[in-house]
Amino acid sequence: MRVIRLVGSDGAVVCERCALAVNPFTRLRGLLGRASLAPDEGMLFRPAGSIHMFCMRFAIDAVFCDRDLVVIDVVRGLQPWRMASRRGAKVVVELAEGAAAGVRPGDRLAIATIDA
Repeated sequence: MRVIRLVGSDGAVVCERCALAVNPFTRLRGLLGRASLAPDEGMLFRPAGSIHMFCMRFAIDAVFCDRDLVVIDVVRGLQPWRMASRRGAKVVVELAEGAAAGVRPGDRLAIATIDA
């Protein structure tokens, strides 16, 4: 699975190691089976306008973005067995709980490659 770095418009790193879930299998699998996320880990789902936390064991922060990675909304502390969606969202970034503390609606995120 390809991993990227996600940065905010101010250049601050939002997610150091963000896995891309861009095909049906990786989107279906998501974070299922994981016991936790490290503070610098996340997953970017594209296309996606909603997520579910069924069978998850930990809370996350979910960042909903449009197709240009402009933040529409941030759901902080989304608990297991809950769902979230936002109208107009085409991308969802799942981060460790608390990792989206500096992310606000209207922010523009950018993808930066990571040297393997």
